[in-house]
Amino acid sequence: MVEVLHPSRVAIVIAAGGSGKRMGGDKPARILAGRSMLERAIDAAKTWGDTVAIAVREPGQAVHSDLPVLLDSTENLGPISALASAFRFAGEQDCSHVLLLACDMPFLPRNLLPRLAAAIGGKGAAIPVASGHLQAMAGLWRVAPDELAAFIAQGGRSLRRFAEAQEATEIQWPADGSGNAFEDIDDLAQLRDAEAKLGLRGQTACSP
Repeated sequence: MVEVLHPSRVAIVIAAGGSGKRMGGDKPARILAGRSMLERAIDAAKTWGDTVAIAVREPGQAVHSDLPVLLDSTENLGPISALASAFRFAGEQDCSHVLLLACDMPFLPRNLLPRLAAAIGGKGAAIPVASGHLQAMAGLWRVAPDELAAFIAQGGRSLRRFAEAQEATEIQWPADGSGNAFEDIDDLAQLRDAEAKLGLRGQTACSP
């Protein structure tokens, strides 16, 4: 029998290095219903554990937080650089797994980590699938820095393909009736829509 992963073994890392060009830049600092998207992501992360850090491309992207800031070690790799930073951080914290979260997903389900932790078993990752799409930016990963370094060295840049290489288990996530819990915000129109939804949900950082 595979032992269920305990949340204390999980480092939670928020990927906040995106440029946000489609919304005028500085996505993590964009205000969503009175608070920045990064602040909302931090609050969500802290509901799942105490070992939390922020992965960024530039130091100024997390200036308003006292959490550890993980700077990309290599430029222009895209989101997979946040996973590389997360693996290093998890190793330093003696954590066996990483929950990688995008900073622009304000409706993540509250049972995200418990459900992924229960499903991962001995696999290299557990990734939600919502509306037919793999949600690699809200996935649980076994810490595997050597495998990731080899993948990147061979030209790998896709989190989805790295998940496949790690034989990830895919977790089908049902809709909760109020929309896609893994909806991300990429432009100002989506920001306005998210504000309206948060108003209906009573300003909660995560969905039920």
